[in-house]
Amino acid sequence: MERLNHLAGQLNPSSKQAILEKHPDDVVIVGAYRTALTKGGRGSFKDVGSDYILEKFLEAFLKKTGVDPTLIEDVACGNVLNTAAGASEHRGACLAAGIPNTAAFVALNRQCSSGLMAVADIANKIKVGDLECGLALGVESMSTNYGPQSIPKVDKHLQENPEMAKCLIPMGITNENVASKYNISRTAQDEFAARSYNKAERAVSQGAFKDEILPIESVLADEDDDDNVVYTKKMVDTDEGPRKGVTAASLGKLKPAFSSTGTTHAGNASQVSDGAAGVLLMKRSLAEKKGYPIEGKFVFCTSVGVPPEIMGVGPAYAIPSVLKKTGLKVEDVDVFEINEAFAAQCLYSAQTVNIPEERLNLNGGAIALGHPLGATGTRQYATILRLLKKGQIGLTSMCIGTGMGAASIVVKE
Repeated sequence: MERLNHLAGQLNPSSKQAILEKHPDDVVIVGAYRTALTKGGRGSFKDVGSDYILEKFLEAFLKKTGVDPTLIEDVACGNVLNTAAGASEHRGACLAAGIPNTAAFVALNRQCSSGLMAVADIANKIKVGDLECGLALGVESMSTNYGPQSIPKVDKHLQENPEMAKCLIPMGITNENVASKYNISRTAQDEFAARSYNKAERAVSQGAFKDEILPIESVLADEDDDDNVVYTKKMVDTDEGPRKGVTAASLGKLKPAFSSTGTTHAGNASQVSDGAAGVLLMKRSLAEKKGYPIEGKFVFCTSVGVPPEIMGVGPAYAIPSVLKKTGLKVEDVDVFEINEAFAAQCLYSAQTVNIPEERLNLNGGAIALGHPLGATGTRQYATILRLLKKGQIGLTSMCIGTGMGAASIVVKE
């Protein structure tokens, strides 16, 4: 009964002080890393699949963390575009990288929150005593899987159903709906996007991402002058999305992508990207027993539903929900990482929740860095744990296609 009461306290801590306390049953993070994010269709991962990216990343991850792979009891992997969320090929990639077949595996797809759902899945299993160590992953190859083939096939008897139709609205149009409904101007969106680019470029120039990125080898396939395919190896260690000198004025010259009167364009929307990220979670008592360095503590994660036609408002509802469930206030959170699916939806969400600009996406977001769909949730953990100082609280969040939002709380140790 004492353990159950403590567990209930973990699930619903009543204050900031309670969240900062340390207990043997805490879910802690002993490693959070990612690959560099590369340009979809033309970047350094354009000729390899998500299974290749994941296998190479896991080899580097296991080496970097020094974790004994036999401790890993379960692996959850977020992915959006692969058939069946990559259940077979990503399980195979884990085994190929050295994770023993005694570790279970689950493939998760909740659209853009899939990586975060992997973190929550493993964390919650540790919380209830199902396991003591698990690995949360996220991976996406938009180069190979993004396009017409990813459009869902709807039964002819449901194609005219208005509720079904709302779930099939293109993401860009849902963002136009948000911008129109909540009066988010093109100028405001471009200014927000320019800040993302500027912050990301500053972070790259200062080497801020070096600690969270694990370099991995890729293979490029190009044609020579005789149209023969030539394969070359390349070490990938730098994000390809950030650009120098981006301003609101330069973005203002771009044409709208979805309608002649729209406000969404390639420069104020997230980039199509490839990449992977992982978070290793343990019960605190196990991490301390084995002597693994503890980087942070997972506190809580929640998801909410919103109207599909304005799916981008998800964080505006998920963030208050996770704050309420953890007894926190906006001012208790030191750093916010909100996925920049689009400038309008991210800006609206931040303004609605009253998030100070100086605490939001400090090193830029998906507009500048990229948004490999299934990996973003885990990528955010790799980033936010480097931004937080000891004892500080971080919050990650994102909107979710078909009308949802998710948010989580993490503490830096």
